[in-house]
Amino acid sequence: MSSGKIVQVIGPVVDVEFSLDQSLPDINNAFIVYKKDEKKTKVVLEAALELGDGVIRTIAMESTDGLQRGMEVIDTGASISVPVGTDTLGRVFNVLG
Repeated sequence: MSSGKIVQVIGPVVDVEFSLDQSLPDINNAFIVYKKDEKKTKVVLEAALELGDGVIRTIAMESTDGLQRGMEVIDTGASISVPVGTDTLGRVFNVLG
C-alpha cells in the first residue's frame, strides 16, 4: 500500500500527491484518511482522475470537514466495497440516501 499527502481540499474534492518514485494508484481505488480529531475519524476517498505530476483527484464519500493539506492518505489497493449477506439478497438500496 502506498501513501501520499493531501495538497488541496475543495468541498468533496480532495487532491492527493504521491511520490513519483512509487507507482501511482489505479483510478477507482479507495483511499483512507484519518482526521486529527479525538475519535480519529476515518474518511474514505475514491480516486477519480490523474492530474499529472503524481497528483490524483479524489471524491470524498463523506464530509471533508477537518481535512487539511499535508495529512497522510493511504491507498487501500482496492475499490470501495460493501459487505453483503443473506439479509441483503433480493433488496434494492439507494446508496446516496
